[in-house]
Amino acid sequence: MKVIGFCGYSGSGKTTLVEQLIALLREKGLRVSVVKHAHHAFDIDHPGKDSWRHRRAGASEVVVASNRRLAVIREFAAIAEPTVHELIAELSSCDWVLVEGFKHADLHKVEVWRAETGNPVQYPHDPFIVAVCTDSATLPVPTDLPVLDLNDVGAVANFLLSDSARHEYQPPHLDSPDR
Repeated sequence: MKVIGFCGYSGSGKTTLVEQLIALLREKGLRVSVVKHAHHAFDIDHPGKDSWRHRRAGASEVVVASNRRLAVIREFAAIAEPTVHELIAELSSCDWVLVEGFKHADLHKVEVWRAETGNPVQYPHDPFIVAVCTDSATLPVPTDLPVLDLNDVGAVANFLLSDSARHEYQPPHLDSPDR
């Protein structure tokens, strides 16, 4: 499977870009999964629902399944931030994994940057960024990286697909000192 991350500050357009890429890659017959970083105590189940009631009662893991989907809700006994690699390992086989967030992850990423947000760019200091996707005519720091038009999802998809072997996922060794 191929893996590419999309990093950038809130409001840069990551979610919209990933949403559009999912649709475009699916149109090409590819199976796409997403790993999304969320902040703090987000909820996917709601008060009163069975999964919420089971989790509130103390279940450490709740699996909800139907003939259409499966969801796993896992509670951590202590604050524990899973790595992007641990989350990718949870996925079923697919062609592409689009990772949103995880801006410090050690995997290939496209930085999504908008000048209007006033946020700094990350590409000068992150060797894992392989391209910059922006709606700005100029970048604040010159780069030799490919610069993609944020408003042209087809160009972003073509960038990924034109050298897809580059994004073949190689999970890190579990015994690595960086783990």
